[in-house]
Amino acid sequence: MRAGAARSPGGSGRPSPAYRSDQRVVDQGISRGGRASVRRVATQVAWCWLRYQPTSALTQWYQRRFGAAGTRARRVGIVAVARRLIIALWRYVAHGVIPEGAGLKPQAA
Repeated sequence: MRAGAARSPGGSGRPSPAYRSDQRVVDQGISRGGRASVRRVATQVAWCWLRYQPTSALTQWYQRRFGAAGTRARRVGIVAVARRLIIALWRYVAHGVIPEGAGLKPQAA
């Protein structure tokens, strides 16, 4: 189910076979399958996650991997964060597993 949760809004890698031009294998990039509105919201939530959850493992991974990169790499990275966040939130809803390093507000009495 985890793969289905991440695949349904789109943003997954395009399937093989890879494009071959002059014996050079070129990746097909990120697919745009799924609902555009869900992809848009997932991307916005991912940006908010990076801003408001700076101590989470997901944010730390993004900063290590894409923090010093250029604009294009950060844009590709946010799609990866959105996919990972969808999976993490699915785990939270389905199994009660809080994403690693995420800060939750205390429950009001």
